[in-house]
Amino acid sequence: MSLPESLLRLIEELQRLPGIGPKGAQRLAFHLLRTPREQTERLVDALRDVKERVTYCSSCNNITDVDPCAFCSNEARDRTIICVVEEPQNVAAIEKTREFKGTYHVLMGALSPLQGIGPDDLKIKGLLARVSNGVREIILATNPNVEGEATAIYLARLLKPLGVKVTRIAMGVPVGSDLEYADEVTMHKSLEGRREV
Repeated sequence: MSLPESLLRLIEELQRLPGIGPKGAQRLAFHLLRTPREQTERLVDALRDVKERVTYCSSCNNITDVDPCAFCSNEARDRTIICVVEEPQNVAAIEKTREFKGTYHVLMGALSPLQGIGPDDLKIKGLLARVSNGVREIILATNPNVEGEATAIYLARLLKPLGVKVTRIAMGVPVGSDLEYADEVTMHKSLEGRREV
């Protein structure tokens, strides 16, 4: 079956999205084709709106529609503590806890030599500049994988000589899981990060 050129173009563009393969792109395209025009136009408007209005905070690199972002402009936040994360969506995960009252710094990735991502590809210079403004602690909240660990170690080596306290988020067995399903690295981190009860 030969598909119209515009539909093929839509399928091709949908395939560029992360996690969307050829079959998924085709299903989405046909779904959009069946969807009422008004609903499709709302999707198009939402896409256009996000591209026109959402940007990155000039201070912390978090996504925002105002610059500086809500975290950086909030006077109630503790500016002496910065939580360093890899991606903007990590900020939302930490905020869900309602525990962290400091500010953030988004690296926009993690070190990954295999993918060609080095220190110059991350937002590290901005972090180093912020440290000189009275910051007393940097919390490294990079992902608990090879790239996240390498990034945390690299940042710790850069930050410690600046006289700032550098801490790493605890890692280990998640609440609600069984020990039998934990891999050896997770168990090692759990034992290493144990605390007195």
